[in-house]
Amino acid sequence: MTRALVVEQAAPAPTGPSRSERTLVILPALNEAEALTDVLRELATSCPQLDVLVVDDGSTDATAEVARAEGVPVAVLPFNLGVGGALQTGFRYAVAHGYGRAIQFDADGQHDPSQVPALLAALDEGADLVIGSRFAAPEAGSEYDVGRLRGGAMGVLRLAVRLLSGRSFSDTSSGFRAFSERLLAFYAAEYPNEYLGDTVEALLLACQAGYRVVEVPVSMRVRAAGTPSTQNLKLIYHYLRALLSLLSRAPIRRRERAMRSTHP
Repeated sequence: MTRALVVEQAAPAPTGPSRSERTLVILPALNEAEALTDVLRELATSCPQLDVLVVDDGSTDATAEVARAEGVPVAVLPFNLGVGGALQTGFRYAVAHGYGRAIQFDADGQHDPSQVPALLAALDEGADLVIGSRFAAPEAGSEYDVGRLRGGAMGVLRLAVRLLSGRSFSDTSSGFRAFSERLLAFYAAEYPNEYLGDTVEALLLACQAGYRVVEVPVSMRVRAAGTPSTQNLKLIYHYLRALLSLLSRAPIRRRERAMRSTHP
């Protein structure tokens, strides 16, 4: 799929921190103008040393204009690709501009910028993919209510990931993540494009490719403003589609790993 985009401000020149220390915060945003100003200002206050990129995923509101007003670079997609395509745009931007690591961050106010250092610390300890888990510790996830229907769907995906990867994760669908330099390069080329399947399938992809994946407990806030992109039965549809995608691609990936092991 072609990812045409316009980046309206260039990334800062790589002076000061080394490449391995330069971190890009990637915010996929679809019609998040109402919440985005506060999110960007809170990031600037809590993490002033980090660069930020907003990926405007075909918004019909003033999302791009809000980002510009805050002095943040904007990658403008000509139409809605979904969060998978928006994130891969961010990964390719990070690689092209020499960032050594990246943070995936929601544009709706649910993520707490003060917890970004915990994810970066796990990267410093050797992880390639760090998942900010809402459920890794009782104190972190006790106040985040996903609802019975969504919780059941998330449980099925956790089981699928465990069966396909041999590893257990408490929060396979968290969108609060950190990426190492080598995983950025991998995802820039291989990131899944499904609309909502990206978080789960990307996790399985990293596990199967041999990257080190860890979880750290985080708290999650309620959406600050705007409307979720998926709700109720539509949300469950996307989770089921993600599950089918995982199951259908598993044999292909097993064959690919076998071929790589016989042809180094």
